[in-house]
Amino acid sequence: MSQKTILVTGSSSGIGYDAVFGLRKQGWRVFASCRKEADCARLQGEGFESPRIDYEDPESIAAGLDEVLQATGGTLDALFNNGAFACPGAVEDLPADALREIFEANVFGWHDLTCRVIPVMRAQGHGRIVNHSSVLGFVTLPWRGAYNATKFALEGLTDTLRIEMQDTPVQIITLNTGPVTSLIRKNGIPHFERWVNWEASPRAEQYRNSLLKRLYEDRGPDPFELPASAVTAKLIRALESPRPKPRYYITTPTYMMGVARRLLPTRALDWLLAKG
Repeated sequence: MSQKTILVTGSSSGIGYDAVFGLRKQGWRVFASCRKEADCARLQGEGFESPRIDYEDPESIAAGLDEVLQATGGTLDALFNNGAFACPGAVEDLPADALREIFEANVFGWHDLTCRVIPVMRAQGHGRIVNHSSVLGFVTLPWRGAYNATKFALEGLTDTLRIEMQDTPVQIITLNTGPVTSLIRKNGIPHFERWVNWEASPRAEQYRNSLLKRLYEDRGPDPFELPASAVTAKLIRALESPRPKPRYYITTPTYMMGVARRLLPTRALDWLLAKG
């Protein structure tokens, strides 16, 4: 049998970086895409084929996928949509342009790439698309409104696509991850500094006592935090199981919040989530 192929986005660090090594170890031919050319070059030096795909750049999406398909002879067994960023801040302090920017990267780019991959998988008669969502795709936490909103949007698109694709050979799968070691908090700082004028906010004191400490102080891992390899393990299961689940939870808080969302009334759930 020929080697199975997968395109992974957001491969430069954290979850994506761990995933490409784990998949390669499993025997997959991995196309480890990154947003920046320098990161692509680094991964190429580590033995990967690494096309540049920036979800905010439609031309790079088209060119990056074309590069993959030229290398495989026009086929692709799986896509792992993974690249995303956060823009911390209270909802009332988020300019509309900040939301436009994060939706371009976390939703619209994913949709663009997915819609380009589907015809390839239809034509070859099989394929799996795994979208990396979050526990924040079905519950919310304060200070994360922009990221929450993109994951809720992703959940809606992915759930609809999964139902619509039932009459095709393409399987749609969601990963809901809770606290996992990554650079997403650090990488969110430039977006926070660009868009949020926290000192002019009526919540300035709350920023000082809460969000700024979380962003700028090294307080160690979050409670229940797991390494990125926990996501890789579930990803491999989703890709290689003969009959994959439509959804995989990762980390204890994801399971806990799944139960809480089903059982608790809204006010009780709000009280719990407000504690962060």
